[in-house]
Amino acid sequence: MRTFLPAVLPILLLNAARAAERPWKESALPTAAEIASNFRTPPPEYGMVLWWGWDGPMTGAVIARDLDTIKARGFPAVMIEAGYGMKHPYLSPGWFELVRFAVEQARLRGMRVWVEDEGKYPSGFAGGKFSAERPDLRMQALVVAEKVAVAPGETLARALPPETVGVIAVNLADNSSLPLKITAGQLRWKAPEGKWEVRIVQHQFRSSPTRAVNNPTRGKDTNNSLCDYLNPEATRQFLAWTHEQYKKYIGQEFGSTFMGFMGDEPDYTIQGLPWTPAIFAEFERRKGYDVRPYAASFFAPRMTDEARRAKADYSDVWSDMFAANFFQVQADWCAQNDLQYIVHLNHEDMLMALVRSEGDYFKNMRWVHVPGVDAIWNQIWPGTVADYPKLASSAAHLFGRPRAFTESFAAYKILPTVEQAKWVIDYQLARGINLVQIMFYSSSANDSGPRQPSGFLGSEKFPALAQYGNRATYLLSMGRPTAQIGVYLPTSTMWLGDEEANKSTLAVVQKLLERQRDFDFVDEQALSSVLTLQKGAFRTLSGNQYRAILVPGAAVISRAALDHLRAFAKSGGRVVFLGRTPTLVAEPSILKAGAPGDFGWAVVEPASEITAQVLAALPQPDVALDPPAPAVKYVHRRWRDAEAYFFFNESDQPQSLKAVLEGAGKVQLWDAASGAISLLAGATQEKHSVRVPLDLPPYGSKIVVIGVTGR
Repeated sequence: MRTFLPAVLPILLLNAARAAERPWKESALPTAAEIASNFRTPPPEYGMVLWWGWDGPMTGAVIARDLDTIKARGFPAVMIEAGYGMKHPYLSPGWFELVRFAVEQARLRGMRVWVEDEGKYPSGFAGGKFSAERPDLRMQALVVAEKVAVAPGETLARALPPETVGVIAVNLADNSSLPLKITAGQLRWKAPEGKWEVRIVQHQFRSSPTRAVNNPTRGKDTNNSLCDYLNPEATRQFLAWTHEQYKKYIGQEFGSTFMGFMGDEPDYTIQGLPWTPAIFAEFERRKGYDVRPYAASFFAPRMTDEARRAKADYSDVWSDMFAANFFQVQADWCAQNDLQYIVHLNHEDMLMALVRSEGDYFKNMRWVHVPGVDAIWNQIWPGTVADYPKLASSAAHLFGRPRAFTESFAAYKILPTVEQAKWVIDYQLARGINLVQIMFYSSSANDSGPRQPSGFLGSEKFPALAQYGNRATYLLSMGRPTAQIGVYLPTSTMWLGDEEANKSTLAVVQKLLERQRDFDFVDEQALSSVLTLQKGAFRTLSGNQYRAILVPGAAVISRAALDHLRAFAKSGGRVVFLGRTPTLVAEPSILKAGAPGDFGWAVVEPASEITAQVLAALPQPDVALDPPAPAVKYVHRRWRDAEAYFFFNESDQPQSLKAVLEGAGKVQLWDAASGAISLLAGATQEKHSVRVPLDLPPYGSKIVVIGVTGR
């Protein structure tokens, strides 16, 4: 102890000083009185952010006029996005001068600024610079480079280029396949009976489509290639062209007026698999075998079980490299420069697509300071089940981040009213989101005079919604999360192409939320390396403790995660396997996975449902509603001296309920619409809880705070 404290104390004091100076960056545990002092007018760092598109010939006058308009609508912060038709091209000196001017003008108005890290999206093509200046660092992929029809009895003989990885012959009559041998760069194969197609697999420069601000068609294509996400040199070059240049112009505002950079949808939307020159050596180091003999079989129409396992191993390795060499490199740069890195991926609402294009949500978000999701195309809308915002809030809780964000309302096919926009926002707040970015305000035509935003942003009702959102997100950023249930996300099973694992997981979390049993998703790495075991509980870096872990639909799990679950159960925690127990234990490879052994130490529920047996294994709930109300969702944050509950009625029917809530002391209503705080009439104290009347109008929300004194 004597040797530990002197070494760690300066670090703790420095972290405390930084948290006091930049409270939005670290998890804080303030008192209710401290929070109440900021409730009516929260600090601008916590408020809603307006996505500000710079379209047209931006000038200083346009920027100043826009900021006045945006602030008048109730937004304390903006996200700058490069747009079309600008006089000064993206990443030119003129561009950076305009950003400098905008940051200066925002500072004068007490506003905050974020910048999208790309000239449109996805992040990582640096406005076309990789294609133009560093083509060697462009994105690469394993692809079927050529398909050759071969008749029965015909011999295919050819020399293969060095970028060839493997060759398979596919019998189109029954979708069976044969790996073909390559000898000294030569292929020679005589086709037997069947309808044969030979597929030659190579690594090539291939990019996901990009929507580039410098593209004259304003379309989405591959002319401006993304960088090689798996190569840290490419990421460092990206930073040199972007972040380092911003530092030259606005570095003095880093961490104050200028908050940080946002990444937008970095992913592999390619007809192939991610590849980088170092991956085969890295794979063998991690997995203990050479994957190249299996690589061509990854493109077979019907893979063997062996090939499917090897492909899952490949997904594990490339997703590790994506996390470390793209996301972590940027997060580290931002942290070193007093900034925050905020990013959402693609396909958060379609997990099977996400694991194909981004590998692993939680690996990527492990380093991100503000993990996020995207809400577009009415994915979140009345009548639709869309619990995926829990991905972002769970990542924030696991990794000790105080904020989780949503980028909302882009490309909504049904344009929302102000009331519908509030519903979409509340839906996400109830799932742990506490930073809201709203799309979209364009500067186009502003050079000829001031212009009000369009759609619901331009409604006379909108400023009131903005004030509501600013207060609600501030309150829900305070304190610590309280979820006591972890739901294992079976990503490695999904790498095997197992759709059932995805369906089972989504069904389980829907039923948990309908029963007001809050949870966080937990991932493979969190179970094996992030969560700490403390007397029958797994503790996150945010401080909440899981006393039960549900494992729905997992066919494979790592040895490290399984051992930690067993130790958790032995110490008094509850582990519940739903639907099936894993049959494969990776240590470290899935290809050579072993058997799991006996599961007598866990609860095994054959049905993929929240049965009575499952409920009995869960910890005591912090919310109990009478009568049951599946449409009511909630989030619970713990302050230093109070418990704060946000309730949302998702339905168009009023809810008149009795709620038993964990907590003791005075009960108050905190009205985010007005900023008023009042006593809640009819509350009665029980042993370790409070019984309160909870009346929620259709689509209504309420904030209940328990335990405060005074006022």
